[in-house]
Amino acid sequence: MPRFMDKPALFLTNDDGVEADGLQVLIKELHTQGYPIVVLAPASEQSCSGMRLTLDNKLELEEREDLADSIKVSNGPPLRIFSLGGTPCDCAIVAIDGGLNAWAPEIRPTMCISGINQGPNLSVDVLHSGTVSAAREASLYGMPSIALSLATYEHSNFAESLSGMISIIDACASKLPRSPANLGRPEGSKRIPKGSDMNQLVMSAFANGDLILNVNSPRNWNGSIQTVRLGCRWYRNAIDIRDIEKYDVGFKVGASKIVEEDITETDCNAINSGSVSVTPLSSWPINHPLGMSPELMEAATRSSSTGLPAWLH
Repeated sequence: MPRFMDKPALFLTNDDGVEADGLQVLIKELHTQGYPIVVLAPASEQSCSGMRLTLDNKLELEEREDLADSIKVSNGPPLRIFSLGGTPCDCAIVAIDGGLNAWAPEIRPTMCISGINQGPNLSVDVLHSGTVSAAREASLYGMPSIALSLATYEHSNFAESLSGMISIIDACASKLPRSPANLGRPEGSKRIPKGSDMNQLVMSAFANGDLILNVNSPRNWNGSIQTVRLGCRWYRNAIDIRDIEKYDVGFKVGASKIVEEDITETDCNAINSGSVSVTPLSSWPINHPLGMSPELMEAATRSSSTGLPAWLH
C-alpha cells in the first residue's frame, strides 16, 4: 500500500500568490511526507487583502502543471496546483463550494492550510491578513484551518522553522476525521461543539470550523513552540501624506515605527523570544451564535508540555 494512503489530503492556499516561495516550500515538504495536496492560490500577490471578495467579475482559473511537475516525487501522493485570478477568500470559497470537486475530485481535503506567508501576522495583523482571512473563510465553510507565517522580512529561509509548522499540521491531521463532518455547514448554527471535557469541546470546535489556528515562526527559531493569545502591536506614523501635484494629495500606507507591548504569554512575546507561536482564534465574532465563549477560548489557549495546544494531545 502506498504510504500516502495513511495521510489525509490537504487544501493549500495563500495571499502571496501561487508562485510564492513560502507556498512552494510548504507544498514540497508536505508532498514529500506523503500528504495528497490540492492547491488553489491567487494568481498574483494579494497581501493585506483581508476578507475582500471579488464580485461581478469572472475569475480566471489555470492549472499550473509546470509547478506541480517541478515538485512531484516518484510514486508520490496526488498533487494538483491551480491559480485563480482573485483574492485569498475567493480561492477558499471557489475551492470548497464546488470547485475542487469539479477540477480535482480525486483529492478530498481534510483541512485547509494557508501560507507560508512572508511577514508577521501577529496581534492586529490578523484583521488585515489575507493569509489568516483565507483560513478563516475556509473555516466558515466548515473546514478545519491553519494559517502559517514567517514573522520577518529580513530573510526568506522558510525551511528553518518548517519542522515546527509541520508538527502542528501533523498533530491536527491526526485528530481529524478524513472527511470534514461540518463541510458546507448543513446544520447551520445547530451544530455546536460536543465533548465530555473542555479539551474535547475545543477539538470539536476546531473540527467544526469554529476555531482556527494562527501560527507564526520567528526570524531565528530556537526549536520551541508556545500556545499563546494575541498580543498588542501598534503601528505608529502609518500614513505618509505627500503633494502629488498642485491639487492632489497622495497617501502611502506603511509604518515608520512598530510598537509591541511587553505582555507575557502573547504571540508577540513568543516570537521575540524565538519560539513558534500558536494562537487559537474564534472563526466567528464572539456575539455570533457560533462564536467561541471566553471559557472555550481559555481552554483552547492552554499549552501542553510540548508547547502545542493541550487539546491536541
